[in-house]
Amino acid sequence: MKKNIAVLMGGRSLEREISIKSGQRVSNALKKLGHNVIKLDIDESIVDNLNSEKIDLAYIALHGKDGEDGTIQEILEVLNIPYTGPGVYPNVLSFDKIISKQIFISLGIPTPPFYFLNASSFRELGSSKLLPFIVKKIGLPLVVKPSAQGSALGIKLVNKAEDLPDAIISALGYSKKVILEKFIDGIELAVSIIGKEKPKAFPIVEIVPKKKFFDFESRSKIGETDYFVPARISSSLNEKVEEVAIAVHNSLKCTKLSRVDIMLDKKEKIPYVLELNTSPGMTDTSLLPMAAEEAGISFEELVDKIIKMSLSD
Repeated sequence: MKKNIAVLMGGRSLEREISIKSGQRVSNALKKLGHNVIKLDIDESIVDNLNSEKIDLAYIALHGKDGEDGTIQEILEVLNIPYTGPGVYPNVLSFDKIISKQIFISLGIPTPPFYFLNASSFRELGSSKLLPFIVKKIGLPLVVKPSAQGSALGIKLVNKAEDLPDAIISALGYSKKVILEKFIDGIELAVSIIGKEKPKAFPIVEIVPKKKFFDFESRSKIGETDYFVPARISSSLNEKVEEVAIAVHNSLKCTKLSRVDIMLDKKEKIPYVLELNTSPGMTDTSLLPMAAEEAGISFEELVDKIIKMSLSD
């Protein structure tokens, strides 16, 4: 049945351009499926725009700030507009990596050891003096990342202690808090999960960047990374990684859709959870459509599945 579907894209996030690409591709698929599409950029007029249209469903094609932190979900809840992806609570939890990692630890879900520092502690509490202690505890190399950001924005791999202050200053440009996390030498995996009562994992995607580290450029540019679907791991490890990913999905109370990023330690074969994404990309290089295709689901079929699932609430 034909529906009026608002595709929410763009916004104020640093991932704006990726969001527009996702939104455009989703819009094209929705038109092919016979729906009426209303494309909306997220700005100060979004409430008026949503309220002035007769909208059956909002497709959230936003990434990062406003789209994955619970903001747009709360607006849609107030306006009684059904939407794709997890609700307010999972978005709030997953967007702040410090909170989500603490939840993983409390539930025994493996995540790389870490410490976090914030901008005010550097200014007012002399936290820069803690860096040698953190290096001693975690070891080098370590990863410095903003606590609330996506698409590997602001993330740095630090091999030398003297490079740590610059990496932290850079990360603080993206978020008020930074995470200093143990670097796991392993296989980077992405597990896309779909479903409501009984979430299921799509085939696991193995990510092999041509650089040593999977940064923003590796994520967003065609040809910078090789992908293998299904991942080149044993069936027993595949099952283990899927179990951990679904445990993460459930631990953050996700519904309908998520993508869990995991680093599989080469030596210990432990799947360390890096983060969960509530609005996976839908571009030509995005991991969710790639995994769905391996499962025999075309892009239009994937969008149709997400729409039907979201309308059945």
